[in-house]
Amino acid sequence: MGFEPTAVIDMAQLRNITLDDEELMKEIVAALVDDAASQIGKLREALERADAGECARVAHSARGACGNVGAVSLAALFSSIERDARGGNLPACRSNLSLLHQELDRLRNQSQLI
Repeated sequence: MGFEPTAVIDMAQLRNITLDDEELMKEIVAALVDDAASQIGKLREALERADAGECARVAHSARGACGNVGAVSLAALFSSIERDARGGNLPACRSNLSLLHQELDRLRNQSQLI
């Protein structure tokens, strides 16, 4: 089961959590971009150590943060990585790492349009 790109941001979810405050939307998405970049770094480190448990934990945490804000494509990818890590499939996690960077770039670009 591979990763299928989806919408970058669920705007209805983002509007709901920010009560439609555009400035707050921009702040939240910018904070998420920074946090996701940090989590990707932590994932890379866990994969370098072949630490499937840490990889799953980081992916789970990042998935939740992305899902709460409405960053659906990143949430789906982190979910896929979490599932692969829990199954011990670190090669699949490694191959999805580059996709994380692509999705983060998509989120960064989409955030410019808010």
